[in-house]
Amino acid sequence: MNHDALWLRANIIRAIRSFFWDRGFLEVETPLLVPANAPEEYIDPVMAPPWQLQTSPEICMKRLLCRGHENLFQISRCWRSNERGVRHLSEFTMLEWYRADSDYRNLMADCRQLLQHVAAVCLTGSPVYRYKTRRIDPFAPWSTISVQEAFLRFANHSVWDCLQKGLYEEILTETIEPALADFPSPVMLVDYPAELAALSRLKPGQADLAERFELYVGGLELANGFSELNDPQEQRRRFVEANRLRLQEGRSALPLPERFLDELGYMPPSAGIALGIDRLVMLAVGTDSIDQVVAFTPEQL
Repeated sequence: MNHDALWLRANIIRAIRSFFWDRGFLEVETPLLVPANAPEEYIDPVMAPPWQLQTSPEICMKRLLCRGHENLFQISRCWRSNERGVRHLSEFTMLEWYRADSDYRNLMADCRQLLQHVAAVCLTGSPVYRYKTRRIDPFAPWSTISVQEAFLRFANHSVWDCLQKGLYEEILTETIEPALADFPSPVMLVDYPAELAALSRLKPGQADLAERFELYVGGLELANGFSELNDPQEQRRRFVEANRLRLQEGRSALPLPERFLDELGYMPPSAGIALGIDRLVMLAVGTDSIDQVVAFTPEQL
């Protein structure tokens, strides 16, 4: 990272903190070493026996929601094993925030305001983000597209057919995301099939859809948010299913976050989101390599 990029990264983190402090959010710190993360099919934690490094602070932050805290945010280090590429590091910086008595629509509004705030405060001259050859204006009208609409529009396939045939990830990365790169402003991909609900709740009256969205800027996935599932039995079922799929793929099963499941029934209707700080800095710097926005890459250590 060069001198200017290091300063810009610091200013972005300061701007994010001021954004949430000014809106009455409580900044929290939760443990980085945990007995269990949320089991996910394709995410492997970094083991630190007898426990694990966090893949996300979500489990502890949701437990704080269960204990009566309302609006929370955290900027923290996270680890995911065997992740390395031009957009990925095994150790990275995550912003997460949670709202009690809210849903994913509140998070979408937060995202718009946050990206506009960071651009206005930190990007001197022209307040736009850049990715590869594209300029993305956060102040222009944003687009909101359902996952099904995106698959039909850009790939001429139903998302449910793609899931059934095991083609979802291939078409998403090779067709949908490049199409989203052509939008001149950020895009919110919303209403995921229930099969991809993760920790999100299903839409009332539409049990085949989850109240989940992902934010794309120039075709780069920046954030993943949803209305939170607060049914402990359903959440346990999803964790068990994730472990079944892990075993099917030749991965080891992961321990369940039992204390989180014990407390989950006390969570009010809430919404939470994770945003990659490193990727946001990439968009601010105008680079397509994550190596250019961290002080040291793993290969330099």
